[in-house]
Amino acid sequence: MLDQIYKWAKILAVLSVIVGVLLAVFGLSPFQLLDSVRIAAQHIYDMGFAAFGWLFQYFLLGAVIVVPLWLISRFWSMLTRTDNR
Repeated sequence: MLDQIYKWAKILAVLSVIVGVLLAVFGLSPFQLLDSVRIAAQHIYDMGFAAFGWLFQYFLLGAVIVVPLWLISRFWSMLTRTDNR
């Protein structure tokens, strides 16, 4: 069991060095990658709240028409209802 842990640790170390060399060749650093991930997360976060703002705006616009019509229909049904007691 412990032998397999050492084996995988060696494999991961070698792969990490290889990937590190390749990233250095392309001029990337770990800090640039982390900053890119942070910026991407910020854009996704901003788009999500923009979508909720857009959705809420249309919800309010529709509610201005739908809610009064619903109230009128409820009051109308209460007025025209007959009791069968």
